[in-house]
Amino acid sequence: MPARGLTKVPKLSGAHLSNLHTFLVAARHLSFARAAQELCLTASAVSHRIARLEEELTLKLFHRLPRRVELTEDGERIFKVMQQTMDTLSEAVQERSAAQVEGQLCFYARPSVAQCWLVPRLSDFIARYPAIQLDVRVGNEPIDYRTRRIDLVLCYSNGEHPGLQSTRLMPERIAPVCSPEYARAHGLMGEPQRLPDCTVLHDVAAWDNVSFDAEWRLWQQATSNTVELPDRFMTFDRSDLSVLAAINHAGIAIGREQLVRQRVEAGELVLPFGGFIDAVGYGYYLVHPAHPTLPKRLQVLIDWLLEQAQR
Repeated sequence: MPARGLTKVPKLSGAHLSNLHTFLVAARHLSFARAAQELCLTASAVSHRIARLEEELTLKLFHRLPRRVELTEDGERIFKVMQQTMDTLSEAVQERSAAQVEGQLCFYARPSVAQCWLVPRLSDFIARYPAIQLDVRVGNEPIDYRTRRIDLVLCYSNGEHPGLQSTRLMPERIAPVCSPEYARAHGLMGEPQRLPDCTVLHDVAAWDNVSFDAEWRLWQQATSNTVELPDRFMTFDRSDLSVLAAINHAGIAIGREQLVRQRVEAGELVLPFGGFIDAVGYGYYLVHPAHPTLPKRLQVLIDWLLEQAQR
């Protein structure tokens, strides 16, 4: 007889393992239909496997709701345990010895910091860790770690990522930037009151759930600048594109020092209203799900990124 309050766990046959794997996929997607697509089954077959698993465990794993499913408290608990087990198994398979750090890592970054800061440095990482295969992806959409197998995210944010592990990589400073020609044509050097006569360039995806002019408002707040932003503007979903438009005389953009420093030093951009100021509360963060112990390959990537940020 099992002790009171404990579930009798069946011996794991091939069928039990198949049902557990089906549960893991369904729990990741929170959808029997999407799980069926991944597993090349019908949604009905997924539902039957889950029902058999629930019967075997004498636990209810999902709430069946109209057009969707949700994990029960027991289902969420078992899902987290299985995810940790899969991480441990992956670690054991991909890293055969402490001396050889190897395996795959999916690294997701915002497009601008990927192009201007990350990618130019990757040759050093490859030289140090040739047995780690980096899969670098870029995009602006918020990441659902349950449905997408992403190991690490590099983002521009305030560092608040509930339920996730967040490490500050480096701070950021910002300033309006434009081409020397644009500054001369609009008489901008040292004259912020002329801003209403300009075309303002906005990065509308600076961070998650952001207003389209958030970076300009952040600069105004930090500098106590009360000049109204002009009605004439252009929007982009990448900071590097708004800066490229500024380089080509389309208007004036907010430049992030980590991304535009070389452009300023080369004379392609000028700072018409003074130097860079702290982007108060914002910077670049490394974000990932919490692990009992970080996989070695993920730890060396994080350590390498922190080292690069000090250069």
